[in-house]
Amino acid sequence: MVILREGLCPGLTADIIGALKTNNVKTVVDLVASDLEELAQKCSLSYKTLVAVRRVLLARYSAFPTNAADLYEELKGSTAILPTGNHKLDFLLDSGLYTGEVTEITGAAGNGKTQVCHSIAVNVAYGLKQSVLYIDTTGGLTASRLLQLVQSRTEQEAEQIAALQRIEIIHVFDVYKLLDLLQDLRCNISQQLLRSGEPLRLVIIDSVCAVIYPILGGKQTEGRYGYYDVFSEGITDVGT
Repeated sequence: MVILREGLCPGLTADIIGALKTNNVKTVVDLVASDLEELAQKCSLSYKTLVAVRRVLLARYSAFPTNAADLYEELKGSTAILPTGNHKLDFLLDSGLYTGEVTEITGAAGNGKTQVCHSIAVNVAYGLKQSVLYIDTTGGLTASRLLQLVQSRTEQEAEQIAALQRIEIIHVFDVYKLLDLLQDLRCNISQQLLRSGEPLRLVIIDSVCAVIYPILGGKQTEGRYGYYDVFSEGITDVGT
């Protein structure tokens, strides 16, 4: 409970506070709940001054009511749904990937998790024309595979190049470097920009297990180390 004090808001002087306290109005709640006309007469204060003070206190300390329609409009303005390009997968995900959420794809080695990530990256980059950051921890991402997926969507070379330029790839083979990368991304999330200067829409980590297994005593049995240059732009997250 906030006690009335000098400087709490403009117009709330020591003289006004003293007059209010003599009439047992000591807190913000007391003042807001009072009949201001009656209180102004008892305290010999200006009614307009009390109204102005209460208005400022309400704006600063009160929770304003809202309705479901306003909340829904706010949600639509701050959240996007990114289709994966696979209708059955979109159905399971309730229309697709939601920005601001983490979606984890799990399964045994070799059952197609990486291919799903490739397809999602291409669908977002080409179909939605949004930027993607693809963090590759296994060396299994190839430019030729991405190009094949893009070519299956369009025969226009200019569109193929534009789609590939929206996918920025970073190779990380150490869990600590991965954590550093994610921390840097988190620190710069307000800008949400990649090297190209375009907004980041999707982050894919393929895969988390590959960099965690070694520090737990296991071995990385899949993927190959290599570098494939497919640079350019990119939040919803997809982890594998």
